[in-house]
Amino acid sequence: MITKRIIPCLDVKNGRVVKGVNFQGLADVSDPVELAAFYSASGADELVFYDITASAEGRALFTDVLTKVAATVFIPLTVGGGINTVEDFDRVLKCGADKVSVNSGAIRDPGLIAAAARRYGDQCVVLSVDAKRVDGRYHVFAKGGREDTGLDAIDWVRKGVADGAGEIVLNSIDTDGVKQGFDLEMLAAVCDAVDVPVIASGGAGGVQDFVTLFKALPKVDAGLAASIFHFGEVAIPDLKRALAAAGVPVRLI
Repeated sequence: MITKRIIPCLDVKNGRVVKGVNFQGLADVSDPVELAAFYSASGADELVFYDITASAEGRALFTDVLTKVAATVFIPLTVGGGINTVEDFDRVLKCGADKVSVNSGAIRDPGLIAAAARRYGDQCVVLSVDAKRVDGRYHVFAKGGREDTGLDAIDWVRKGVADGAGEIVLNSIDTDGVKQGFDLEMLAAVCDAVDVPVIASGGAGGVQDFVTLFKALPKVDAGLAASIFHFGEVAIPDLKRALAAAGVPVRLI
C-alpha cells in the first residue's frame, strides 16, 4: 500500500523562513537550514523549499541557502521560486534538489514544462498551482498569489500533466494560513482531472484536518503545511501516529 506523505513547506524570503495568511502579512519564523534539519529528523517524508519573492522580484532563485538545506536533509527536496527556464531547473538540481516546482514560469512560458520533462523526466517536474475562487471558478494566480491570470485552474493542471508534469501541488489561496482545514472541494476537482500525485496545500490547522483530508479524498497523495509545524502546534511524529490509528497508511519512524 502506498503511504501518504507529510510535507513541511519552507517559504523563504531574504534567507529566512516566513509565513503569512492568504499569502499576505509575512512574519519571520526561523533559519531554513536549522528548520530543515529538524523536519528531516522528525520523520517528514519530503521537504518543499520556496523562494517566495523570486518571481515577483524578477530574479533567479537564490542558491546559497538552498545548497546548505540540501546538504542537511536526507529526504526528497522539492524547490521552487523564480524557475523560468530549463537552465533554472539545471541550476537548482545541481544544488541538490530532487524535484523542481514551477509556477509563474510555466504561465509565462507554456512550453517550459514539456522542455524540462524531456530533459529531466516527468518525475522531476512539479507544477505548483496557486488557485483562488473568482466568480464561481478556480482561477490560477501568479507571482506569489499577487496576479490573477484568468486561467481556469482545472484546465491548467490538465495541460500541465499532458505536457509532462509528474506531480501537482495545489495551493488554495482561500484557505492558506487560515487553519480551518484543507480546501476539499478544490482538491476533489483537481484529483478528478488528473492521474498524477496531488499534494494538498493550504489550510491545515491540526491533526484532524489531515485525517479528514486523506479519508475524504483518498486520491490525494500528500498533505503539505507550514505554520502548524513551524510554530510547534503539531509535531510530525504525533500526526503520523494519529493518521496510522485512523487507518491512513503512513511511514513511521
